[in-house]
Amino acid sequence: MFVDGPPTLEWRRSSHSSSKGQCVEVASMPHARAVRDSKDPDGPRLMLRPETWGSLAAAIKSHDDS
Repeated sequence: MFVDGPPTLEWRRSSHSSSKGQCVEVASMPHARAVRDSKDPDGPRLMLRPETWGSLAAAIKSHDDS
C-alpha cells in the first residue's frame, strides 16, 4: 500500500521501437523494473527484479546481434 498513492513512474521506450507502436516501455523503481505495452499504458504491468530485467535485456540484445 502506498501512503500518498502509487509512485509516478518515468516510462522510457527503446530506441529500437518501431513507428507502428510495437514496443514496450520500462520504468525504474528502487527495487523493481516495470514493463508495459506502449499501446496500452493503463493496462497490466510486468514487475521484475532489477537483476531479472538485466538478464532479460542482455538476452534480447545478444539475440539482436546474431
